[in-house]
Amino acid sequence: MSHRTLAGTGLVVGYDRARPVLDGAALTVPAGRRLAVLGANGSGKTTLLRCLSGALRPLAGTVTVDGVPLRHSRAGLRAHRQEVQLVLQDPDDQLFSASVAQDVSFGPLNLGLPEETVRARVAEALALLAVDHLAARPTHQLSYGERKRVAIAGAVAMRPCVLLLDEPTAGLDPSAVAETLAALARLEEHDSTVVMSTHDVDLALRWADEVAVVVDRAVVQGAPLDVLGDDVLLARARLERPWALAVGARLRELGLLPGGTLPRDAASLLAALPDRPGVPT
Repeated sequence: MSHRTLAGTGLVVGYDRARPVLDGAALTVPAGRRLAVLGANGSGKTTLLRCLSGALRPLAGTVTVDGVPLRHSRAGLRAHRQEVQLVLQDPDDQLFSASVAQDVSFGPLNLGLPEETVRARVAEALALLAVDHLAARPTHQLSYGERKRVAIAGAVAMRPCVLLLDEPTAGLDPSAVAETLAALARLEEHDSTVVMSTHDVDLALRWADEVAVVVDRAVVQGAPLDVLGDDVLLARARLERPWALAVGARLRELGLLPGGTLPRDAASLLAALPDRPGVPT
């Protein structure tokens, strides 16, 4: 795996030509950087990811990897899916084999790889997602969080450069969320660029290097503090300002927080508070 830049420009995508879900949308997935994609239900987040993955052909616009346009031929899609993999929100939409190992091996086997190579890829993917102890387990006996990570492992076994994850933390308890984020960090160490769609503005703020908000059939992309601190944009997108930015801004108004960049999580917020009586640190 190596880092590549995935991009979509001028994307017009929809199931009804008279009412496109996306209309001229553009998004760049910078190589090696964490990107969170946010938006309200029905805004087009999943449609955007499906378009970038090649699963959905846009009515207009172009998807590129390192500037090379995606061709929607059998050969073009096959090549694209070795570079870009999409993991759907519901793992049961992707898991179908009798055991975890069989399911994760499906993609590499379809590439016609030697059995020894497939075994190595499966072992690596299961270890990266910390589900190697589940290799022989039937997929229907897994917890929801385990099924999510196994679905991601199946994509990782293809060794993509860009991994598109649709709501990977949705429906998980805090412990499972932490396990999933730790697994994503291990993937990044192995040169996968991770894109995550989410409704969780707080998670996006503390996790992402860049964020993109899908709103009004377009995409607004930028630095987390800039985009998630834009109350007008968030109102249009039916999202709320992350609590760390809201609390940090209020503390600054009260003179309890010094100037500079607002903290992005609880630990940073506490660390930024001055050491004075009545102010916990």
